[in-house]
Amino acid sequence: MKREGLDALFVYGDEYRKENLRYVSNFWPLFERGAAVIAPTGGPIVLCAPEGQKVCEEMSIWSDIRIVPDFLCVTVPDTIVYPQANYTNFSAIAKEVGFSGGGGRLGVVGLDAMSAALTTTIEKAFHAEIVDANSILFELRRTKSPYEIACLTEAARIADQAYRTLMKTDIIGMTEIQAAGIIEAAARKEGAEHIIFNVFASGARTATIIGRPTSKIIEDGDMIMCALAVQYEGYVATCEAPYAVGHYSDETKRVIDVLIHASAAGLPYLKGGEPMKNFVLAVKKVFRDAGLEKYDLYPPLHGSGCAEAESPYPNENTNAVFEAGMTVNTDISLFGLSGGSNRIEEGFVITETGAQTLSPFVREYCQKWLGK
Repeated sequence: MKREGLDALFVYGDEYRKENLRYVSNFWPLFERGAAVIAPTGGPIVLCAPEGQKVCEEMSIWSDIRIVPDFLCVTVPDTIVYPQANYTNFSAIAKEVGFSGGGGRLGVVGLDAMSAALTTTIEKAFHAEIVDANSILFELRRTKSPYEIACLTEAARIADQAYRTLMKTDIIGMTEIQAAGIIEAAARKEGAEHIIFNVFASGARTATIIGRPTSKIIEDGDMIMCALAVQYEGYVATCEAPYAVGHYSDETKRVIDVLIHASAAGLPYLKGGEPMKNFVLAVKKVFRDAGLEKYDLYPPLHGSGCAEAESPYPNENTNAVFEAGMTVNTDISLFGLSGGSNRIEEGFVITETGAQTLSPFVREYCQKWLGK
């Protein structure tokens, strides 16, 4: 805050855009919204809405919790009365952290996630210049502590085990929804705090890229595209191994084969000090050599952590280098081929000498395919 010339930080979060608030307080709102106000002196103040007060008290690492009416349930236009709520307001909070006479600079983290109406309310209450401070949290979250890596490792273990369960199950004849239920139930059984998403499609529907499961029946020979994002203690790991069921075609086999070879080509470039673009270029070269570059729709790697996808998100022109302690997720994909569409999603921890997989099952699957 001192470096950026800010007098306080207002870190916003809600049910969907939870990552920054969870990072600084461990609080994750349900239905409602929340924030943490952090000033240069004094402890953080965590703000919540009345229905979520007990959840906030249960989750928050900070004990100073206040209730504000501005964070009530966002899905209904009605005024909801909570007779037991002991409200404060943004103006009182502003005075408490030093914004009493107007002026000053309030850094807001999550400005892109909150509504214009809420932003205006905060600006009027603090009588301050509102500054987009997202970069502060993005910078802090880019590299991970050993404790964060431990959470990601457990999230990946859960996703791996759930994926094993799915691939061992004969899902031919089931609907996509039923098959998706198998992997989600297995993840919950293993200890998943939450299923962030389950991208699931079969056969021709794999071309949807991020399709949700439907009542389509899974048929013999179908490509299966299933990406499972599991959350554990606020950290998210995504697991996806491209596979097909039953007697599948050579065209389908080729899609899987190229994806796995592209993954193998990129892995040597996941290490500290290596320009990020080299990983991207290695993956794209495999696609180009196979004549499939037109089916490659987006960069094959992104960061991971409190969000399923976070910085860095490099492309073939990114000169920034990987740093030890970064956690990344491959997203190596091909979409629109006659044999089906799919991707490989596998988490890694970057070290000085290489990358340690967070998803042993995905690595095992790929190595077995390559005959190693």
